[in-house]
Amino acid sequence: MSLSHTRVAEAVRGEACPVTEVLDRVAGKWSIGILIAAAHGPVRFTELERAINGISRRMLTLNLRRLERDGLLIRTVYPTVPPKVEYSLTPMARELHASLTGLVGWAERHRSAIAEARAAYDSAAEQEADAE
Repeated sequence: MSLSHTRVAEAVRGEACPVTEVLDRVAGKWSIGILIAAAHGPVRFTELERAINGISRRMLTLNLRRLERDGLLIRTVYPTVPPKVEYSLTPMARELHASLTGLVGWAERHRSAIAEARAAYDSAAEQEADAE
């Protein structure tokens, strides 16, 4: 491998790594649901737990911490007994929410076309396997 090729590869990796890391975190299985659920104003832990089908308390806690660490959620603790904790989106997360809403809309509009394409692909692959 040439020296210039190595430098280019390192430069691409150096720029792509942080982007990939952010996208992996934000597009994670639970992160999208949390951000969408929290977009309607401050939301409590139990409300998020009810809104996100199938998430365990542990996974919700881990994802809330990650999103807070990434600057996408604000965690507010009120000094009451028991403590009241609410989560809300940061301005950066509100911008992201607009993109996620577009993505969710796209997925809903094209859900049947994707299902049809998968069925056609699987059928063709099955026929090809039978022909061999």
